[in-house]
Amino acid sequence: MRHSLLVLILALLPIQHIGAQSIESDEAIIKPTDKNILYIGRIGGNPERPMFTYPGVQIRSGFTGSSLKMLAKPNSGYFMVQIDDNEAFKVGFCNEKDSIAELASQLPDTRHQVIITYIGEGYERLPEFRGFIVKKGQGLASAAPLPLHKIEFIGNSITCGYGIEADSPTAPYLEETANYYYTYAAQTARNLDAQALVVARSGIGVYRNYNGPPTGDIVNMNTEYPYTFLYNNQYRWDFSRFTPDVVCINLGTNDTSTQGADSLLFTQGYKKLYHQVRSHYPKEKIVFLCGCMMTGKALLSAQQAMDATTSYAHKQGDPEVYRFDFTPHDGTLGYGASYHPSMRQHEKMANELTAFLRKLMKW
Repeated sequence: MRHSLLVLILALLPIQHIGAQSIESDEAIIKPTDKNILYIGRIGGNPERPMFTYPGVQIRSGFTGSSLKMLAKPNSGYFMVQIDDNEAFKVGFCNEKDSIAELASQLPDTRHQVIITYIGEGYERLPEFRGFIVKKGQGLASAAPLPLHKIEFIGNSITCGYGIEADSPTAPYLEETANYYYTYAAQTARNLDAQALVVARSGIGVYRNYNGPPTGDIVNMNTEYPYTFLYNNQYRWDFSRFTPDVVCINLGTNDTSTQGADSLLFTQGYKKLYHQVRSHYPKEKIVFLCGCMMTGKALLSAQQAMDATTSYAHKQGDPEVYRFDFTPHDGTLGYGASYHPSMRQHEKMANELTAFLRKLMKW
């Protein structure tokens, strides 16, 4: 797929793979700790080179002048970049020489806004943002205020955007065709003008991962949720850094995969995750989402586990737990890789969830 690169006007160009470059004599580096840079998502580690592993992490800032470059750790993966109100485009740091990406050039010499979104699953690449490069005499400016509404999405490959840019259900997984930016989660957040914090991993479940034993996997969403980085228990996430108005949990597809889920363990996994979320967010709304990849026995199993957990919460005196079912996909809107939802299916899902949340949250 081809994406637009912002110059004086938007022109269609391929994804940018920016090789090693040196800093020019008329350029200056702005560190990630600059007060004008705002972050959304689970970011941690060294503030001078913040790291992240989950999709959806955002870096936001204002800047002045006609150009802007971004610094990242080589091999950090893919990002979507939006400047002002223009169409977003993709940049890639995909080998050991990629460290600088040109985000804009030949812009009107005025103030601009940039939003950079990490769109992959970074638990292997361990991406790091290392700052911006601007022309000397120019620099960063205040970022636009962050949206007031906040949503947390907990999910699996659907939330990650697995295969969303592929055009065949038999296509294999490729990092190049995964893109969180086009998912139901990202679109819903944009529709509702909300910040989105994402905790998602392809293949993960509440107690059993894809093709795992019916008795469950030792590592699952319940074990990973407390930490800043996936598969790294060195850094516990500080939940006070982001308090959502609503938490949307879209799991179950992998628990019900292949051999199917043990109904008791499945429900126990949901209840455990419910208690984890509620322990950090005592009053916020929680919505268990179902779909859109499950059908038949798997769908019924997931719905029963979510319904049982919702009923359990209500009986515990917690009325702020809800259920929502996406329309199962049937191929009429196409498929992404490995029969995952297509971009058009994600748009339909976003429209469904947007309407539900707008009514629920009165946004």
